[in-house]
Amino acid sequence: VIQHSLTARLDGHSWTVEFPVYIDCTYQNGRYDEHGVARHGYAADAPFIDSPRDARYHYAKRFGIEASYRLSEQSIATTSTQNPVVRLLYVVVSLLLQNVWRYLHWEYVATPRRGGR
Repeated sequence: VIQHSLTARLDGHSWTVEFPVYIDCTYQNGRYDEHGVARHGYAADAPFIDSPRDARYHYAKRFGIEASYRLSEQSIATTSTQNPVVRLLYVVVSLLLQNVWRYLHWEYVATPRRGGR
């Protein structure tokens, strides 16, 4: 863990922010045809992150949330109705179709990887 400070000038004032940077090291083990150690840095100042491994775990979950939100934005039907019930129905149908697609892809198309799925 490295303590880092960042200073910037804004509106004639000098602002300094201090935050920890967590460096997490993992072994590639041939993943992506790479070998050796992969180093990842995470800038996080959350009370529940105590170690670099915690930072990697929480950032990985965050990426999944953002990716699923981006996917849901792409699959929502465009409508001109102002009726909230109809709009909610479209969102529910969209989420159900996404989940069915993910399940079918996972079950029948995705290739098993080393160590299981």
